[in-house]
Amino acid sequence: MRLLVYPHDLSIGGSQINAIDLAAGAAGAGHDVIVYGIPGPLVDYIAERKLLYIPASPLHYRPAPTRIAQLAKIAFQNKIDLIHAYEWPTCLDAYYGASLLLNVPVLCTVLSMEVMPFVPPSVPLIMGTADLGEEALKTHRSNVWVLEPPIDVERDNPGIDGSYFRRRHTSSTENFLIVSVSRLALDLKLDALVRAIDAVDLLAASYPLKLVLVGDGPAREALEARAKAVNLRHGRAVVVLPGAEMDPRAAYAGADLVVGMGSSALRALSIGRPVIVQGEEAFSEIFEPKTYDLFLKQGFYGLGDARPGAHQLARQIEELVVDPRRRAELGIFGRRMVTERFSLRRAIDLQLGIYQEVLANPPRRSLADAARSARLALELEFANHAPSRKRNRKTRESAVLDAARSGRWPPQAVEHGR
Repeated sequence: MRLLVYPHDLSIGGSQINAIDLAAGAAGAGHDVIVYGIPGPLVDYIAERKLLYIPASPLHYRPAPTRIAQLAKIAFQNKIDLIHAYEWPTCLDAYYGASLLLNVPVLCTVLSMEVMPFVPPSVPLIMGTADLGEEALKTHRSNVWVLEPPIDVERDNPGIDGSYFRRRHTSSTENFLIVSVSRLALDLKLDALVRAIDAVDLLAASYPLKLVLVGDGPAREALEARAKAVNLRHGRAVVVLPGAEMDPRAAYAGADLVVGMGSSALRALSIGRPVIVQGEEAFSEIFEPKTYDLFLKQGFYGLGDARPGAHQLARQIEELVVDPRRRAELGIFGRRMVTERFSLRRAIDLQLGIYQEVLANPPRRSLADAARSARLALELEFANHAPSRKRNRKTRESAVLDAARSGRWPPQAVEHGR
């Protein structure tokens, strides 16, 4: 099989790393694999995995005419049998050129936390959670599979040495280390990051703990300002933001506790760390046997009740700070669970089976689907580039970042969805 894998971009993120790891697994099984994507930090990771890489046009429109043409040309020249795209914009780039014009089957993986209407209903779909798979089946005509984000359990293992990371960030007065590895982004991430800072602020007078936020992104300055206020209040470095790390395994390994979501939470569990899974709107739950079924169904994420403050997260952190035996038990349980359910080897086998099903029963092209998806995508694109929409978005983002810098969280506009 000649396979082209198209992550939605090559910035550092769980979805992109999953796409590359699974592509390497397909190559290891004897298939010819090309990775195509907008250049970013993960180009080096593609090279490390010994995969052929073709850079994509960086045009910001979705779908992008230049990438549609480029993909069709690559598919024709390389006799591509299947294109596996991640998220809806890449799916449409592949669909409108290589699929409609050359009849190359397209498979789309959606790991965002909602069913997107832009994917043509005739395109076979992989969703990242059971809940989203059930939701997609209500509107999707083609096959829908569920494949949770995989973890390379051999690479991410409890034997990783986190001592150097720990020495950098702890002292005799700060001996409980909480770590979050995340993009410092406004969408999806900011609520959890602000509440993590506020939770350790509530606990820092009573416990010798420190929170290290590993990552970078547009919310970094605002989060640094909030962290600075916490540090001044307690007279020590309670919260630090050291920046992004291409290989954050030592950060996970050096932690007493990890807070986070998605693939980051799973990697921490694979390394044997206890985890509190965060989501948005104040969602947080300790990963333990009684929450196992919840997270299998909805993914390592959730939506809470949007109440202000971080008291719930602070209580959960405190439960684990005072109980080292429970932390050890949760680390063992998490490692076993990831190895059995989320291993990369298992995911590669499942995904190769999906590829064979798609190739054996290629989706039928539908001009009606093409027209509908084009209309929805173009409507969204025009709306996103409308001057009034840009101004409103900028105003809202500024308000959210101002709230993240200091004071009450969430801001009123966020609480009411405005």
